[in-house]
Amino acid sequence: MRAKAAVFFDLDGTLLDTADDFVLTLETLCLRHNTEPPNATTIRNTVSDGARALVKLAFACDEQSPQFEPLREELLDIYESVLGQQTRLFAGLQDSLTALQQSALPWGVVTNKPRRFAEPLMRRMKLQPEAAVLVCPDDVTHTKPHPEPLYLAAKGVAAHPANCVYVGDHQRDIEAGKNAGMKTVAAAYGYVANRPEVESWNADHTIDHGRELYTILSNLYQV
Repeated sequence: MRAKAAVFFDLDGTLLDTADDFVLTLETLCLRHNTEPPNATTIRNTVSDGARALVKLAFACDEQSPQFEPLREELLDIYESVLGQQTRLFAGLQDSLTALQQSALPWGVVTNKPRRFAEPLMRRMKLQPEAAVLVCPDDVTHTKPHPEPLYLAAKGVAAHPANCVYVGDHQRDIEAGKNAGMKTVAAAYGYVANRPEVESWNADHTIDHGRELYTILSNLYQV
């Protein structure tokens, strides 16, 4: 009997293209504060680094600045109000999700995005098949690149980590996958500013389009 396997995705920049929501969010924040917003490409390349990085990008202030935390909180409130409006599943991934369902293999999301945003976003996207597990920073003591979130995801679907795959668009995702003993796939189609840098992450596989994941899963699991 085949040991149970599963496929896990990072969220922003890997499974879902959320960048346009963040572009709208940061542009709105800058408008409120009479600040010229960064261009959309620069925002897209910063999304994976989180809200703090976006505030630093737009307002050239660090976390010691008295205005930093109020700006971060305001940014998160704006993002919550536009959550999912312009988000979409990355092209080519639906075939993999469908194939996993047909093979009775679960899939899930392991993200550093707080549950406050990740859970309602996943509901609004209405992905089919649905994710079997969602692990957020709220659920663990240590976040990626620590393996704890991935171990929790594997436990949630009763799969052995060594039989699982983790797909991500950031170096910390690949490190987390390796630390958990999973096979890793670097999503170079995601929020990656420097494509050649992806090779230095030493993922087991690197893909430039979501459709390439299907081939990898076919080889691994005969989906």
